[in-house]
Amino acid sequence: MTRSFGVASAVLALALVLSACTIKVEGVALGSGRVLAPDQTDVGTGFINNSDGGAIDKLAGTVVKDVEKFWLQAYPKTFGNKGWQPLRGGYYSVDTSDKTAPAPPCTDQASDVEGNAFYCPSADIIAWDRVALLPVLKNRFGEAAVMLVLAHEMGHAVQRRAGITQSAQRNDPQRYPTILLESQADCYAGAFVRWVSDGKADRLRLDRDALDPALEAMVLFRDPVGTEQTAQGAHGDAFDRVSAFQDGFEKGTELCADISVENRAFTQRGFLSEEDQASGGNLPFDDTVRLLETDINQFMQRELTTLGKQWSKPTIDRVNSAPRCTRGDQGPVAYCPDDRTIDMQVRGRLTEMHTEIGDWATGTIVSSRFAMVMLAALDKPLTGVEAQRSALCVSGAYSKSLLNRVGNNVFALSPGDLDEAVQVLLGVDYPARDVEGKSPGTGFERVAAFRVGAVDGLKSCNLT
Repeated sequence: MTRSFGVASAVLALALVLSACTIKVEGVALGSGRVLAPDQTDVGTGFINNSDGGAIDKLAGTVVKDVEKFWLQAYPKTFGNKGWQPLRGGYYSVDTSDKTAPAPPCTDQASDVEGNAFYCPSADIIAWDRVALLPVLKNRFGEAAVMLVLAHEMGHAVQRRAGITQSAQRNDPQRYPTILLESQADCYAGAFVRWVSDGKADRLRLDRDALDPALEAMVLFRDPVGTEQTAQGAHGDAFDRVSAFQDGFEKGTELCADISVENRAFTQRGFLSEEDQASGGNLPFDDTVRLLETDINQFMQRELTTLGKQWSKPTIDRVNSAPRCTRGDQGPVAYCPDDRTIDMQVRGRLTEMHTEIGDWATGTIVSSRFAMVMLAALDKPLTGVEAQRSALCVSGAYSKSLLNRVGNNVFALSPGDLDEAVQVLLGVDYPARDVEGKSPGTGFERVAAFRVGAVDGLKSCNLT
């Protein structure tokens, strides 16, 4: 049995084909995406089995050397002063384009590794595709994406050393479902990346801006929309995976080690109806806005009543041009505090994102403007960092209220909707903008603030 980062989606598979044909793969501008410190000595690739000595393996080798040092320090602190044991079988670089290339342990042929990286517990090795995975990740999402993938695989090696073995999972699959183990490995990767971003690594450096494209890679490696969380081999939806990574980043390896079926809830689930599956869980734009307007007003009225305030329903003005609020550009949907209206541009970027990402891209943006109305009703600031985070948190809390609704003709989240929220939060800052048009600097921060409400509900948004 091997533990892999995940199966590449069709989008990444297309990128793999394009890269093999030496056609430029479109993607995120790297900017500060480099992670190698230029003043550090090259670690070389001699310790990597079957390496070609090229730039990709040099990057991978540098990453795994710093991951090893991280666990040399972190493992005793996390697991009762037990020492870290290096990988018995080492590392394998695989040329999946060569049919005669040697296969790494736990596989029959090199092509078995195509588009993937994995940890094999029986051989205690980590292997990666140096042709059709790591270079595509680097070119499209930056070197930080390579770091994230390899740190995830080392997370599986940590699990084996901590006693979560193949036999343990086989004997007690309810205690160790695959999605839980993958979430824990994502969490361990987040803790390592935080260590690097704090400047503690020997060879790696990381600007926080480089995290956004790396998290976008996690969206591509999510399970197909509609996968049941109990499915064998399930890794989680994008929201589950990013959540685990951020938990490790923010709270460290101790939290990761404590992840269990008792304290970890997953949002991934299957479709509940053939109709929802046929539509991919997406409503047309006009239907989304109409149903959302009715439902979120009810949510706001109910929640404000519990806070001792009264909800006054705002007017939604559908406009063809940009919203007319003049205090700042809030994007295609804007809360206008002077007359308590929400201006919605019904042609242009909002409807484009609805088509490109899905209906909960629209839901996330629109609910964040209703969140600004709630802040106004509570006499909370409408500008500044507090307002930006609160708008995202309230939007997340509203999404949480829709997550587990069931029944016919019920307005609820479909499988993949929270992934759409993650995508829009990583891609644009509209949901986070205050009434002056200012917002947090990174998608990582936006997802983190949204996730507070989506995980723990409105009580976690500090509105009282």
